[in-house]
Amino acid sequence: MFPIRRSAGRIRHAAAKIHAKRTLLTHSYVEGPLHPPLSTATLPQFFDTEVLPRYAERPALVCRTESPRVHGGSVSWAQDGAPHLAWDFQEFDRHINALARGLLSMGVRKGDRVGVLMGNNSAYATLQWACASIGAILVTINPAYRLHELVKTLTLVGVKHLFVVPSIRSSAYVEMLASAYPDLRESRPGSIQEEALPELRNLVVFDKSGNLEEKLDKLEVKCAVDWREIMAWREDTSEARMQHEITHSLEKDDVINLQFTSGTTGLPKAVSLTHSNLLNNGLSIGRCMNLSEVDVLCNLAAWTHGACIVYASDIYDPKLIVDAVSEERCTALHGVPTHFLGVLAEVEKRRAEGEILDFSRLRTGIAAGSPIPIDLMRSLISKLNLRDLTNAFGMTETSPVSFQTTPADPILKRVETVGRVQPHVKAKLIDEEGKVVPVGTPGEVCIAGYLLQKGYWEDEEQTRAVMRWEGDTLWMHTGDEGIMDEEGYLRIVGRRKDIIIRGGENLFPVQIENALTENPSIREAAVVSVPDPKYGEVVGAWIVREANTHIDRDEVRRTVAESMNPQNAPAWVWFIGEDGTEPELPKTASGKVMKHVLRNWARDLSSRSIGSVRL
Repeated sequence: MFPIRRSAGRIRHAAAKIHAKRTLLTHSYVEGPLHPPLSTATLPQFFDTEVLPRYAERPALVCRTESPRVHGGSVSWAQDGAPHLAWDFQEFDRHINALARGLLSMGVRKGDRVGVLMGNNSAYATLQWACASIGAILVTINPAYRLHELVKTLTLVGVKHLFVVPSIRSSAYVEMLASAYPDLRESRPGSIQEEALPELRNLVVFDKSGNLEEKLDKLEVKCAVDWREIMAWREDTSEARMQHEITHSLEKDDVINLQFTSGTTGLPKAVSLTHSNLLNNGLSIGRCMNLSEVDVLCNLAAWTHGACIVYASDIYDPKLIVDAVSEERCTALHGVPTHFLGVLAEVEKRRAEGEILDFSRLRTGIAAGSPIPIDLMRSLISKLNLRDLTNAFGMTETSPVSFQTTPADPILKRVETVGRVQPHVKAKLIDEEGKVVPVGTPGEVCIAGYLLQKGYWEDEEQTRAVMRWEGDTLWMHTGDEGIMDEEGYLRIVGRRKDIIIRGGENLFPVQIENALTENPSIREAAVVSVPDPKYGEVVGAWIVREANTHIDRDEVRRTVAESMNPQNAPAWVWFIGEDGTEPELPKTASGKVMKHVLRNWARDLSSRSIGSVRL
């Protein structure tokens, strides 16, 4: 097995040697290196053989809003005296196994779909590993779903066991389900009978507040079980033997996780991911960040490298993230542009008030999820000390990362590209006819390798639409438009469907958004196509102003016209929260802007001549 930890100097030296030997490309096709080799272990096998022997007494998980004994059980030295939950890997393992035995005892079996509707908490962290160890398939459900979306999701993949928290923001899940489906109130634990949810049998609630019994009594939901009741702490049971047997029967290509695509198109699908997908992608990501057991990460799953994860809060909260990074002395932070913008705004506000924040250990992380504005990358490096910040590209269907920068890359490549293809991954950019395009030419990004999903759950039609065999290689057609340079670095210029065709010329929203966010008065920008009788389509820009600034439509247009070809300049400009628009950009739970929604808004406003810019 390859070593987990290597010095940054050795990695940079090796990267420099590889770079020097690299042949310059003429066409946009690349294959990643074949070293280090892929792991053939399952997740529980890797945890038992590679993580525990090395890092048993190293910090593993810190949950700053949970009490030390929120799961019950006996007190361990790892928790003793801590004001909040703080586990080392040994204690984490004890909880994982107690939960795995409890899952088996309540009837969870290999292949069962286990739904989880939670934020970032220790229950969710433990479920990931416990389900993997008994072959159950964890189904990650968007906490923002409304009732009809939740029910559709549960029935789509046949969730049999549902784990929830009482509420997140305005969504009170147990109350919502019980009110809509009265039969749940009278059903007994393990034998739920509800026509709208034909597969569901168990409902388990994790509540860190400590008064769950009172809440459930008030709701009169007899089928709901307190999380602490299913934890099986004894290690000499038949369930322990069953867990051991199942763990050793697992295969690396077994599906263990269903994740729903974020739904920027409004049509989420269930992506099927395996042990091999998730384990090897985690290892690959961590190597790009030079992760080791000394790292402390705020909201980034990197246990495969022995790093500690800090959950600042259940849901995204810039104030609590800044507190956690400073007080826990985090070394890494990751997020999508929206999240980073919120953290930067919080940092600047507190520094302006004279507060001293300790970011001295912060050095790395991942900026991903959607294209990162160049100006934002520079701000993260200069203002948050994220000098080794990496930029990444991927999608749920590719586990997720296929391209990533490293600290050894030149600074311009790190801020302007998503890096080079990862080991054991192939990538190509193709035109409308499926031909590989020359370097420097836009094309659709296609990915192949170990990281591809097994397919959309029980949806062969949707799977065949994006995953296609060419010879002996299966390619994932991402729908993203990219440009590759002669060294293999990739720039993402937008979703294919988001490209604006103005008078027959392709305009790329990401490039226009980068130009807009260079203006210090613009915090966020989202560019979409707007129908036009003369050109077919023109540029429409949705703008979020920085606080206490007053940029107008003409200045927004000039910002683009002075830095790009004039045809890229917006013909329509709308400011979020004005002219009857919504107060925030419409986004998915992962922070991606839903451009299909913005296009609908744009058509409505432009039809009423609202937002036109003088040409």
